[in-house]
Amino acid sequence: MGYMDNYKLWLNSPALDEGAKKELEAVAADKVELEDRFYRNLEFGTAGMRGILGMGTNRINIYNVRQASYGVATYVNKEGKDAAGKGVLIGYDTRIMSREFAEETAKVLANEGIKVYLFDSVHSVPEVSFGIRELGCAAGVMVTASHNPKEYNGYKVYGPDGGQLPPEAVQTVIDAMESIDIFDVKYADLDKAVSSGIVKIVGPDLDKKFLDIVKTQQCNPEAVTAVADTFKLIYTPFHGTGSRPVKAILKNIGFKNVIVVKEQDTPDGNFPTVKSPNPENKEGFEIAIRMAKENDVDVIIGTDPDCDRVGIVVRDADGVYRTLTGNQTGALLVEYILRSKKEKGILPDNGVVIKTIVSTELAAAIAESYGMEIMNVLTGFKYIGEKMTEFAEKKNYTYLIGFEESYGYLVGNHARDKDGVVASMLIAEMAAYYKTLNKSLYEALQDIYKKYGYYAEKTNSYTMPGKDGMEKMASILSNLRNYPPTLINGLNVVKITDYQEQIIKLSDGSRLPLTGLPKSNVLRYDLADSKSYFIVRPSGTEPKIKLYMGTFSDSYDSAMATIDKIAKDCEEKFELI
Repeated sequence: MGYMDNYKLWLNSPALDEGAKKELEAVAADKVELEDRFYRNLEFGTAGMRGILGMGTNRINIYNVRQASYGVATYVNKEGKDAAGKGVLIGYDTRIMSREFAEETAKVLANEGIKVYLFDSVHSVPEVSFGIRELGCAAGVMVTASHNPKEYNGYKVYGPDGGQLPPEAVQTVIDAMESIDIFDVKYADLDKAVSSGIVKIVGPDLDKKFLDIVKTQQCNPEAVTAVADTFKLIYTPFHGTGSRPVKAILKNIGFKNVIVVKEQDTPDGNFPTVKSPNPENKEGFEIAIRMAKENDVDVIIGTDPDCDRVGIVVRDADGVYRTLTGNQTGALLVEYILRSKKEKGILPDNGVVIKTIVSTELAAAIAESYGMEIMNVLTGFKYIGEKMTEFAEKKNYTYLIGFEESYGYLVGNHARDKDGVVASMLIAEMAAYYKTLNKSLYEALQDIYKKYGYYAEKTNSYTMPGKDGMEKMASILSNLRNYPPTLINGLNVVKITDYQEQIIKLSDGSRLPLTGLPKSNVLRYDLADSKSYFIVRPSGTEPKIKLYMGTFSDSYDSAMATIDKIAKDCEEKFELI
C-alpha cells in the first residue's frame, strides 16, 4: 500500500477527529509532506517509539499511542493475572501532548483490565524507572522525546526491573500492535477509571522516597558543608522535569547558593529560550553563562526535558566558560567516585564501571588504575541496565557507575536508566569537593589528563530526514560493509569490528568471531597508530548517522587535531555531507 492510499484511509476514517482531518486536509497538495507522513509506520523498538508530532503513520499522535498502549497491555496480560494487578506506572515530561499521551495510555490499559499508576504532574525518567521498582509494577511507560527538538515526542516502555524492554518483550508489543487496526483500539473513560480505582493518581510520597535514596549516593557530604556558605552554582532545567527534583536534592544536601535560570525554569514544551533543549549544545547555556559571569560562578549544570541527561559548563583558569563533553564529565565522575571510595576504604574488590562501546577509553584507564573492572556494552542505557539486573541476580559484581558519551550517567541501583538527578547532585558535590582543594572542575579534568594521558573524542551527527534520508543512511552502511575503507587520514585500517555481522576483520585477511554483545548496526575501524579509531552507526531515535572518533596523544590539542583530520576524511569518503 502506497503513501497516498494510507493518506486516504486516514482522511476518510470516521474515527479521525475534526482537528486531525483539518491538519491532513491542509497538506493535501504537498506530496513531499504527505509521503513523509505516510510512507511507513513509526517504528517501535527497544527504545519504544519517537517521532515528529502530527497526523500520519510516520508521526506520533493519539492513534499510534493508543495502538502502542494496546501492545503494552498485551505484553502485561501475557505475563499473567498477577502482572495486570501489579500494574503499569505512567510518567510524562513537559513536551507538547505529553500529558495527553499519558492519559490515552492510561485509558487503553484500564480498558484491558490493567491497574494503572499515573503521575499527577510531570516527572523525570529516573523517577519513573525508580517508581516501577518501588511500586512493584509489571511495566512502565514514559512519554518523552528526551533532548529532541520541540517538534518531537516519544513513548518509552520499561519492564518490571525499571529497564527498557528486552527484544522478546518488544516483539510481543509489536505483534499486538500489528494485530489491531490503529483506529479500532478501545479505551476507558479516564474519570470513571479513576473513580473505580483501576487508575490511581500518584502524588508526592513517591518523590520523597526517590530523593531520599538519591541522597544516599553522596560521596563526600562533608565537602558540601565545608563550602556551602560561599560556593555558588547555576542550574537550568531547560523548561523540563528536572526543576523540582534537582533543586530539591541540591537544597537537601546543603547547597545554599543555587542560582536558577528563571527564564528556563518554567515547564514549556515549546522550549522558547533554546533552539533545542539539548545539554550537549553550548547555545542553550547562553543565559546561564551570562549569569555566571555576573555572579562569579565556577560551574553550571543543565538537564534535558526528561532529566536523564546532564550537561555542564565550567570556568577555566582564564575565566573562559567551557562546555564539557559527556566523555569528559563521565571521566570526572569515574575518577571522583573511585577516588572517594578508596580514600574512605569502601572501594569493593569486585567493583565495575560500565560504559558504551562509543564512550571514552579514558574511563577504562581510570577504572583499571583503581583495580576495578571496565565493561563495554552497546550504545543505549538499556544495556547498562541489563548488566545491573544481572549483577543483582548473580551477585558477582558491585556496580559503581555507568555512563555513555551522550551525557547519561547513573550511580546507585535505584533506577535502570540514566539519572540526571543523581548525576546533578554528584557533579555539584564533586565541584564542592575540588573547591576544598582550591581547584575547579576544569583543573581537576586537566589533572586527570596529566595522570592518565590525553584522551580525546568527538561525535559528529549528520541529519538525513525523510524517506530519502533513510535510504541514504542504509546505502552508506551498506557501502561501508561491501567496500570497506582501507586508509583514513594516511593511516591503514587494521581492524574492522562489525557488530551486526558479529565478526572482526583484520588487515591480514583473517577473521575472528565477535562474542559477548548482541547484534547492532555498528561498525568500528581501528587505525594503524594503535590509538585512533572511528565508529559509524545510525541513531536509534533520530534521522541521523553518527560518527564517533577517538585517539590518544601527548596533548589534548594534538589529539583533537588528529580527530578533525579523521572526520574530514570520513565525511569525504563516505559522502556524509
